Amino acid sequence: MPTVPSAVTALSERLVELGWVSDLLVGGSLASGDFVVGVSDVDLVAVVAGPVSGARLQELTRVHAALDAGVAAGADVGCVYLDENELESRDARHPTWTHGRMIERTLSGVTRVELVRYGFAVFGRPPSQLLAPVTDDDVRRAARDEICGYWALAARRPWWWLNRSMPDLGLTSMARGRHALLTGELVTKSKSIDHVNAPDWLVEDLRARRRGEMVTSPRLRSGFIAWRDAWRTTRAATAR
Repeated sequence: MPTVPSAVTALSERLVELGWVSDLLVGGSLASGDFVVGVSDVDLVAVVAGPVSGARLQELTRVHAALDAGVAAGADVGCVYLDENELESRDARHPTWTHGRMIERTLSGVTRVELVRYGFAVFGRPPSQLLAPVTDDDVRRAARDEICGYWALAARRPWWWLNRSMPDLGLTSMARGRHALLTGELVTKSKSIDHVNAPDWLVEDLRARRRGEMVTSPRLRSGFIAWRDAWRTTRAATAR
């Protein structure tokens, strides 16, 4: 198993103690080898024996809140909790700890692809034993769903792009999405910068921030460039 941050080790120990979490899986940049300390989120998926509600949900919330106040502070550890009876459901909403709170969301197709293609287990079964295999067409479908879902919504709300985090996230997501639609493969966020539709100065700023450097780009200008790219990409994907 690859080395994981101490926050992940601490969470895995607490989940094992609960007795009803059977597997803890790692996806995202930590699984793909593109993890950058202080920059990357930690994307986890836990499999649970039965639904998570009531006392179970309260216990998980306490566990994550305590870790975020301690060893996981600033680590952006997120975890989706899947009922083992709903592993293949695309529409089911699952308790998810993200950015300091517990919400409900579906497990995205992109996350499934990441888990199957290069994810690993901290404990329990490997992702390939839990989730169905994915084809290149599955990758294309997952990318299109993401582009035509959240990102199409964001493209219709240009004021969202004034948020400092949106230009980087949008430009790399659009680049990853276009590459996936074309090739049936996912690229990492770092590699996706090679395919970003932006002026050279903004591309270099993206690279620097991805390395963890404190570089600031003009908010209005970079926001407009990223919004325009999202608008064009989502329209093309929707038309397709």
